[in-house]
Amino acid sequence: MNTLNDQAVFVSGSTKGIGNAIATRFVQEGARVIVHSRSESGATDAKTAVGATGAVWGDLSTAEGTNQVLEQLGAFAPIEVLVNNAGVFSVEDFFELEDDVWIDYFQTNVMSMVRLCRSLMPGMLERNSGAIINVASEAAIKPLPQMIHYSMTKTAMLSISRGLAELTKGSKVRVNSLLPGPTWTDGVESYFDGLAKQEGRPLQEVLDNYFREHEPTSLIQRFATVEEVSDGAVFLAQNSAVNGSSLRVEGGLIRSI
Repeated sequence: MNTLNDQAVFVSGSTKGIGNAIATRFVQEGARVIVHSRSESGATDAKTAVGATGAVWGDLSTAEGTNQVLEQLGAFAPIEVLVNNAGVFSVEDFFELEDDVWIDYFQTNVMSMVRLCRSLMPGMLERNSGAIINVASEAAIKPLPQMIHYSMTKTAMLSISRGLAELTKGSKVRVNSLLPGPTWTDGVESYFDGLAKQEGRPLQEVLDNYFREHEPTSLIQRFATVEEVSDGAVFLAQNSAVNGSSLRVEGGLIRSI
């Protein structure tokens, strides 16, 4: 297992939820963590809360915003672990979703990862050291009918991740995906607000019956915690024999061997 002590780790989208938990966990492992938000205030608040080494800000859904983030990251180079966590999700009616929403989701969830990998991975290959962790979702393999647009982006992330891993052959650089399942966060609470409205039922009723009605294949029949997901990220960063894989932290709801 590789030590993370004093390694520079960049976690995109790390002000709250899973990204924040991953950043916190890497700090606990002794890494020099750089957190990220779209806004300067969000980034600096996260830095204080997490105990991170640095904070950067910018809109990763655009090339301009990504360049802004990369310029700030130069102060902490080289980045030895890249965690692509930035993303958005929402409950939407497929038949009412306009083209611009699909494009926005692709830019935010997929191209943010593409741009950062394209910029930071060559340095890892030159140094013959580094790890990239792309935070996808169980929806990449088990598309959600109420979130088809989101599921599409997560499937794309898996394909790109495996392709990038092929570019590391023979090196000590690794690219893996992390697939959280239903995980309780503030964002998921907002998701359930949307789901309850879509189904025309009280929020508590939806929560009480969610796994029985929507995720009957879940083996743990509960939400994962952000700490359980962040443990998976640390494993992928440390284990030098794991490359080109997709680690499922989804409670067994993807019913396959």
